[in-house]
Amino acid sequence: MIDATDATFADVAIERSKTVPVIVDLWAEWCGPCKTLGPILERVVAETDGQVELVKVDVDANPQIATAFRAQSIPAVHALVDGKVVDGFIGALPEAEVRAFVESFLPARSEADELLDKGDVVSLFAARELEPGREDVAVALATVLLDQGRGDEALETLAAFPEVGEVGHLAARARLVSAGVDLGSGTDARLDELLSRAKDDDAARQELVDLLDALGPDDPRTGTYRRALASRLF
Repeated sequence: MIDATDATFADVAIERSKTVPVIVDLWAEWCGPCKTLGPILERVVAETDGQVELVKVDVDANPQIATAFRAQSIPAVHALVDGKVVDGFIGALPEAEVRAFVESFLPARSEADELLDKGDVVSLFAARELEPGREDVAVALATVLLDQGRGDEALETLAAFPEVGEVGHLAARARLVSAGVDLGSGTDARLDELLSRAKDDDAARQELVDLLDALGPDDPRTGTYRRALASRLF
């Protein structure tokens, strides 16, 4: 959600709507129905996870925008797509109607989306066949494969994507699973051993990094051993 002004509206609403649908909420502090509608719009748009964006405009503080929309009554809501107004409504509608309005601008769900929702390995393989470039499908499939102990297949599934974020975490787990490394008991001793060899042994260094990536940032050992590894290498 963005609060736009007369000076910023062209960029944050009109230009932005050429990339993603933008809902413009014209409101004012003195407007009771605006205070009812505003939180509903914010909540419903937030649920789209960025597929629709909300721009709010205080019409008292930004008269140029109010004039451009010929705002005679508020709250007034307008939908922008490709820089143009395509729909809108006036007044504080019930949440169900607001939701239907916002969801009408969501991109159509593909067959791959439906298969991704199912989440089983057969459906996820099918989703990957349909849309092989989707990272979210690859992450979901790799996660299921790792739960089944299929590390090599999980690593192959992730190969097309940069090893950052969740992809990096899963790729590290996949290499460990493929190598038969257990993240259970004995991990501390294994970390110490790998750290002692990391400077001169590329394989040990990679396994140590993979172990830390697999443990994740919330594990206190991750930060400790990363600092120790850095001091050994540099």
